Amino acid sequence: MKTVFQIILTIAILFLGYLCYDSINQPIKFQKHYNNRKEAVIKQLEEIRNVQVAYKSVYSKYTGSFDTLITFLKSDSLPLVKKVGSLTDSMIEAGITETKALALGIIRRDTIRVAANDSLFKEDYPIDSLPFVPFSGGAKFEMGAGIVVTGSGVKVNVFEVKTPYNVFLKGLDKQEVINLNDKAIKYEKFPGLKVGSLEAANNNAGNWE
Repeated sequence: MKTVFQIILTIAILFLGYLCYDSINQPIKFQKHYNNRKEAVIKQLEEIRNVQVAYKSVYSKYTGSFDTLITFLKSDSLPLVKKVGSLTDSMIEAGITETKALALGIIRRDTIRVAANDSLFKEDYPIDSLPFVPFSGGAKFEMGAGIVVTGSGVKVNVFEVKTPYNVFLKGLDKQEVINLNDKAIKYEKFPGLKVGSLEAANNNAGNWE
């Protein structure tokens, strides 16, 4: 009987030890996965921002449609200035500007067209995956575009792309995700990651910057 009791006591101690270890290790594991997923989502948001900026350089506005962005990447092009020659120190000291050097034929600036996809991404970039949030199981980023009026009355084109914590942290510890949401809401922040804003002109900043 004494031996049985000792075995049960040993098992109980080991089990309690495991629970203590797991309670300490769980937040560390969550933070590691959170950082990895956050990094991947931020990278994609930055890529979407680059495409939006390129799209605006051609069409003078942003778009709220991923289909439009993908079509732009696949079939449109961007202007690229090819520079031949440059001003030397002696030219600058002599007061020769780039405009004058161009007129004299000392230097040349030629504008060529480059495929939008080739200009923005490396070869074989999976363009069609652009709308999908990493680690989400197929969920798409929320995206919109519009115009806001600044305090001085200037109309500014804006866009916003975002995804909540609940989407890209799917499958991780639920309580840790709840804690992140509660913290963001407490400080009146978006509970997730986003770039740009439909409410104010913020120079297309990400909320992680």
